[in-house]
Order: sequence, then structure tokens, then C-alpha cells
Amino acid sequence: MADNSIRTDLFSPVKLGEIELANRIVMAPLTRTRVNEEGVPNEMMVTYYTQRASAGLIISEATNISAQGRGYAMTPGIWTEEQVTEWKKVTNAVHAVGGKIVMQLWHVGRCSHVDLQPNGESPVAPSAIKAAGNIYTVKGLQEASMPRALNTDEIPGIIEQYRHAAECAKRAGFDGVEIHSANNYLLEQFIRDSTNHRTDQYGGSIENRVRLVLEVVKAVTGVWGDGRVGIRLSPVTTEVGETPLDSNVMATYSYLVRQLNPFKLAYLHFVEGTTGKDRLIPEGVDLDALRSLFEGAYIGNNNYDFEMAISRRSEGKVDAVAFGRPFISNPDLVNRLRYNIELTGLDRNTHYGSGAEGYIDWPTANY
Repeated sequence: MADNSIRTDLFSPVKLGEIELANRIVMAPLTRTRVNEEGVPNEMMVTYYTQRASAGLIISEATNISAQGRGYAMTPGIWTEEQVTEWKKVTNAVHAVGGKIVMQLWHVGRCSHVDLQPNGESPVAPSAIKAAGNIYTVKGLQEASMPRALNTDEIPGIIEQYRHAAECAKRAGFDGVEIHSANNYLLEQFIRDSTNHRTDQYGGSIENRVRLVLEVVKAVTGVWGDGRVGIRLSPVTTEVGETPLDSNVMATYSYLVRQLNPFKLAYLHFVEGTTGKDRLIPEGVDLDALRSLFEGAYIGNNNYDFEMAISRRSEGKVDAVAFGRPFISNPDLVNRLRYNIELTGLDRNTHYGSGAEGYIDWPTANY
């Protein structure tokens, strides 16, 4: 049985900020819709995350920071005491087997439906621009609802939602948090001039459009301190909601990445290409150049296979690599990659749902 650790240091320990990892293989955030409508984790989730704790770092599934932040049925939250208590069972179990786990903090913004919002209210967004595509609700797929533009005096309340969620995640025993500023959810809706048509201090110039992201980072790092907060960005994805790119990706994200450096984040996590689809980069955009502006650790993500991970790591272009879908059907992915064991294929019919099938019933290999 070949030991691939001879070929690469992906299986060697690494420190991302203040978080010490046993290896450089990260489990990417994966929405699996296995909770109740109150967003409370359950025993299946304890099993699911524990099974995958051999990853150097688990990034939790995207977790709603508030009832307003919710955009999909059966997704977990981190704003109530019951949610904190049940997430604590997950983190305790992961830590008991030597794993590390951070929580991804999520506000979907316009990518929601009135059926998912408190009192049937409209989703909120930087501007009243409807998202394309459908939203998964308790009634099935429905068209995204028309959002309303946030008033300027509501912005501090959004920041407070992130701060409160970060505090709840800390009490739930996580090793850190990741700010979800990707995939055209709320924070990225503010970043891009295609979705942000505001005329106040949160719109117009690049400095104004990234203002909310930086204010959220400040609030969250105020809870967690140095080296325990990461951020996820997706400069060139058109998912979710088929959103156009920013008109000047390099200028916008160069400015943002530079402004992140003083916060001493644990890592920068890029979606390299279109989320979950391809690694095609538009002409004039250089993600490696953007990455090089960041002074901390870097996690690469999006359709990596093992050989690409080895290559990108050997070239010094990543500090760690996030694998998503392979972790669904291969809870022991780290050892399968290390010992060159064939991966179990996916069953896309069970990616989302409410039961154990396709969630916690995947076999592990013999080593």
C-alpha cells in the first residue's frame, strides 16, 4: 500500500493562525439540510462530523447567523441558546477524536424567500435587485423573492448579528469561525457593483462597497482575537443566483485583500473559479496574484483532485486544500488519499434531505 506522504507534505501538521492542524487537508463547508426548521443540530450531525474529524480542519456547513439570514429550509443556525447547546455536542465529539472545527457564519441576503423569513418579510440586500434561480423551502423549490434594500441605519444591526453569532460559536466550543463572504450571499452582494447600487457610504466606490465586510471582520475578530477567524471569498463565481461579476475584479479584491491583513486572520479561503462547477478564470483576472497579497495562510478550494492538490502545494500556491464533495461519501478521505485507496462515488440523490441515508452510512476502507 503506497504511502503518499512521501510525495507531499499535505499530510504534515500546519498552523493556520492560532489553529494547529494535524494535516493540510480541509473539509469544505457542505450544506446537507439535516436539521429541523428551528435550525437546531441533532445527533446525526454529531456522528457526521465525528466521522470526518481526521481532516486537518473541518469548516462547518454554512450556518445562519439569524432568522433573517436564512435562505434554505433545514439549515442550522447559531443565534439561540438551544442551537449553541446542540452544536456543543458536535464540537465536543470532534475534539474527543482529535479533530478541529470552525463554524462558517452565513447571511444569505437576497438569496431567500418570504416563506423562510420572519413574519413573511422580504429578504434584505444592499439593493432591491432580485436574485435569479430557485430557493429550497419547506414547500419545495420556489423562485427567490424580491428583496428590499437595507436602510443605512439598519447596517449596525447586521454587524451585530455577526458579532452575536461569533460569540455563540465561541460558547459552542468551536476552534474559530469563518466569515462567509462568497457565493453571492449578503457580504459579497455588497462587494460587487453588479448587486450593490447604493449611494450611501456602503455603495459606489470600492472602499464603500467593501466597508461592511471589513466592519464585520472587525466585530468578529473582536470576539475571537487574532488567528481564529478566517474568511471565504469567491471573486469570479457566478453562483448562487447567476450573479454578474464585479466590473473590476482585480481592483476590488486587491483592495479588499490588502485591507484584511491588519486583522491577522487565521486564513484566506478562495473559491478558485465558479463554485462547484469549473476552475475557469475570466480574462484579466489572476487569483494567484490576489492570493499573494494576503499575508497569512491560504486555503485553495474548488474541484481539486489529489494530483492538483499536490502540484499546487509543491509550487507554494496553497497552504492547505479544501475538499468538499469527496468528503460526503468518503468520511475517511484523508487516509484514502494518503494510502491511494479508491474513493467511493457520490449519490447526488442524498446530498440534501432529512435522513441518515447518504449522510452517515458511508463505509470506511481497510488500511
